[in-house]
Amino acid sequence: MKKIRARGEDIRKYIIDHVDKHAADISKLTAHHFNITRQAVNKHLQRLTAEHTLIESGQTRNRLYKLAPLLEWNHVYKTAPTLAEDIIWRTDIQPVLGEMPENILDLWHYAFTEMFNNAIDHSASSKIIVDIKKTAASTEMIITDNGLGIFKKIQAALNLLDERHALFELAKGKLTTDPKRHTGEGIFFASRMFDSYGILSGGVYFSHDFGEPEDWLLENKQFSGTSVLMKLHNHTSRTVKKIFDQYTSGDDYGFNKTVVPVNLAQYENDQLISRSQAKRLLARVELFKVVIFDFKGIESVGQAFADEIFRVFAQQHPTIKLTSIHANTNVKKMIERAKLGL
Repeated sequence: MKKIRARGEDIRKYIIDHVDKHAADISKLTAHHFNITRQAVNKHLQRLTAEHTLIESGQTRNRLYKLAPLLEWNHVYKTAPTLAEDIIWRTDIQPVLGEMPENILDLWHYAFTEMFNNAIDHSASSKIIVDIKKTAASTEMIITDNGLGIFKKIQAALNLLDERHALFELAKGKLTTDPKRHTGEGIFFASRMFDSYGILSGGVYFSHDFGEPEDWLLENKQFSGTSVLMKLHNHTSRTVKKIFDQYTSGDDYGFNKTVVPVNLAQYENDQLISRSQAKRLLARVELFKVVIFDFKGIESVGQAFADEIFRVFAQQHPTIKLTSIHANTNVKKMIERAKLGL
């Protein structure tokens, strides 16, 4: 595998994002933006043309560039004992995706096989539908089944409060209803590999954008089954290894780090003040060595809530490292009080 140069990918992404409005002067615009020569930009233009990302026309100074045509593909698979995600990837999905940088194909390979296998093994669905839309800039994939619904199944299997509680547990990682056959890592890692990732099931929508905390949305319309949506720019220096390295460590490459989105513990206008709320937040986090609590969007927390996490749980599990991010001044003060036992 060729070494992936982040700056080169940034340049090519910039070209793709701006070529529609600057078909005739994209080379000049890019050279000015990155403070590089026109000759250096032309090498990237030639590579993008060779990869069929761009189409060029005209000669020398009159040369024009534009994005390659769109691709749309759809297929319905009937579930059967012989249906296998690796075969579908090799015979259908990879050929449809076409030529891509190796690291991009690796990301799609991991995510597709994990999500398609989940639909085969867990959904009790009669069919699985795969939709792919590709432009020269990005690729979108939607995998949909007509089964039980992922959040309802988790809720029932773990006796949780509701579908939203199931979403919350899923966001932490290491959650599976079939531990003998699955580790519960697939969705966690796949959601962090893509520019945007979402799961729609029942009345709940889970979404994760790269570099941003998790979010959720309760929909009025009920969606039977499960639909997984993934979108990725066709040129990025991101790799499967880089994503795994963020949450794993040790000789066994163990999945031992998680980010807990604290806002998912809130129901409507509820304030995070009780020990019961904190205990729900802490469910299963003892499976990790490093737990990062993301307080983005949280205005305040109560003394009992903070105490249960940062003093009681911390004392009970001294080998687990608890940290917080995106906490405002009020939340930070309450966390520090808890740590001091005040």
